[in-house]
Amino acid sequence: MNAQRILVTGGAGFIGSNLVRHLLSQSDVECVVNLDALTYAGNPENLSDLNEPDRYHFQEGRIQDRDLVKRLLKDHHITHVLNLAAESHVDRSIEGPDAFIQTNIVGTFECLEACRDLKKEANRDIRFIHVSTDEVYGSLGDEGKFTEQTPYAPNSPYAASKASSDLIVRAYNKTYGMPCVITNCSNNYGPYQFPEKLIPLVTLRATRDESLPVYGKGENVRDWLYVSDHAEALHLVAKHGNPGETYNIGGDQEVQNIELVRRICDILDRLKPRANGSPHSDLIEFVKDRPGHDFRYAIDASKLQSELGWKPRHDVQSGLESTVKWYLNHSDWCDSVLKRGYELQRLGL
Repeated sequence: MNAQRILVTGGAGFIGSNLVRHLLSQSDVECVVNLDALTYAGNPENLSDLNEPDRYHFQEGRIQDRDLVKRLLKDHHITHVLNLAAESHVDRSIEGPDAFIQTNIVGTFECLEACRDLKKEANRDIRFIHVSTDEVYGSLGDEGKFTEQTPYAPNSPYAASKASSDLIVRAYNKTYGMPCVITNCSNNYGPYQFPEKLIPLVTLRATRDESLPVYGKGENVRDWLYVSDHAEALHLVAKHGNPGETYNIGGDQEVQNIELVRRICDILDRLKPRANGSPHSDLIEFVKDRPGHDFRYAIDASKLQSELGWKPRHDVQSGLESTVKWYLNHSDWCDSVLKRGYELQRLGL
């Protein structure tokens, strides 16, 4: 495929910043433009060390701003959009769903319309890769995995907003012939993840000798995907994914929440023992489950593997080791996030 000029929306967030780094490491990527609103989860420090002014451009702004998106598409001769901009934390969506509707649904619509406007004005197609979640599928029982044919059954305002945006993207492909592709990923983890998510939250609270609240009995199961593996898959889909198709991206690493918390505690016991000599697992406490808490997610990524040749490079143990070490070695980054007004809330995990 020819050189790509890529607009990444939400590129200052966790997955977005890791994706930007991956794209800039690829010789066939000519230019990366990062559009991010820099809300609580978008952190310019995630990419502050980049120094490629000819290839990397940052623009603060919202994906709901169609005129801004359209200008970026035109000015930078964008060939691909990777749409990652989203509100993504389930607990926040339960407390205040408005922002999820505006960003995840309206924002996706405005981005699509910007691409469609350019198609009408310049007869130029832009490949639109919409990055979604396995939570749109709802909850699994003890067996089976989500496939691309699994019916949508979202159980939280966050999941419903992402399901809605997925369907809008699908409709733009079917109705207008736009080259759109949807990806649905499992739980990501790795460097630069905002500390309200399970793995960094456990790591940072444990290093502060704070309690580790776990929802219910901690028996909920998630499929864990290391973020650099996800970034590699997204670039592959952007280049070679078939328009109109959906590709599930999973790590094939199912772990109960309580087991994952205990693994992090074990790693911290080795790398940063508590002053009193007690294991970090003593900090675990079980709290009331949250509403609509899906029991199990698991992704079947065989379509992506068979069609495009992708498979994850990391298992959950090696990925956890690397992630915990990153947070321990980047205390300045963690302190900066906390100083921006975020506290390590006593949310259940």
